[in-house]
Amino acid sequence: MKRKIFPVLIFLFFFGFFSSIFAQGDFEINFFYREGCSYCKKEIKFLEEIKEKYPEIKINYYEIYHNPENQKLFQEFAKKYELKHFGVPLLFIGDRHFLGYESDETTGKAIESCLKEYCGIGASDEKIINISIFKEVNLSKFSLPVLTIVLGAVDGFNPCAMWVLLFLIALLLNTRSRKKMFQVGGIFVLASGIIYFIFMTAWLNLFLAVGYLVITRLIIGFLALGIGIWRIRDFFIYKPGVCKVAGPGAKWHERMVQKVQEVVKPSALPVTILGVIALAFGVNLIELFCSAGLPAVYTNILSLSNLSAPVYYFYLFLYTFVFMLDDMIIFSLAIITLSKVGFTEKYSKWTALFGGVLIAVLGIILIFRPELLMFG
Repeated sequence: MKRKIFPVLIFLFFFGFFSSIFAQGDFEINFFYREGCSYCKKEIKFLEEIKEKYPEIKINYYEIYHNPENQKLFQEFAKKYELKHFGVPLLFIGDRHFLGYESDETTGKAIESCLKEYCGIGASDEKIINISIFKEVNLSKFSLPVLTIVLGAVDGFNPCAMWVLLFLIALLLNTRSRKKMFQVGGIFVLASGIIYFIFMTAWLNLFLAVGYLVITRLIIGFLALGIGIWRIRDFFIYKPGVCKVAGPGAKWHERMVQKVQEVVKPSALPVTILGVIALAFGVNLIELFCSAGLPAVYTNILSLSNLSAPVYYFYLFLYTFVFMLDDMIIFSLAIITLSKVGFTEKYSKWTALFGGVLIAVLGIILIFRPELLMFG
């Protein structure tokens, strides 16, 4: 089954043609700024050029520092768009908004793309990046849900958490009790999902708090590029084994084995639940190392998109659900068949390659063409 899943994921990411459906916006721009703000001045200059290029649009300028009425309107717009974090410069087009302004090549290009693609002005510029291995990839064909599903699945194909789950299932199978398996294994899978969602939420709120800073984007971009190269390297120097952090022979292996054995021992249900939650927390900490920064890369990309708070958390939930999907499938099969379902060694090897290429490409885009990842 896993052999079939990977080609599908590769196809979806590199050759899929899933387009987001955006409502057509009005040809009106509402721009809020503050006198003396250097970023605001840069965006005003850009908007003046846009006005010359597309005379059919109307631009409303609102200075909020000296004008109480504009301040009130600013608050009303923020409330209407359900903005949790906002400041100036802040620009609204139809049902979309752009917070901050980096440069004409990044934020400016994203604004112009919105006018062309989603507001119906001019001819649409396709977002195309040339990747030598895969030739031209048209990123405008991708939607944020597809990217979320692909990255969540790649993150989910993680040998570290899988090794712990399979070891836990192996011990539970000795009890020959589906009830025991459901209690312990089910709590482990559920707790793992909740804890991972909390970790993802922390990453996202961190990036939303610091705002759209060039240095943050570059750090995450170079981190992703380095991690991608490291994972590709793992493919070529691959040695049979499981998790390098907690698998056999690893530093944390004995401690993790001991924790798993403790939660399987007969005990009162509350004690078992606490033990399983503690185990899930430890596994998720280890998993962050095994994931090699993918949650940070994804949440940084998510923070670049202009979305409302509920939509942000919906995508985090979708990512976490897809991330946990393989665990849920394996656990369900174990309960039904009372037998352990595992993966071949090729599983770890090929996930290293696919994940490495994917993360490296995202790193390059974050560094050089971040506007391609601004979906909302």
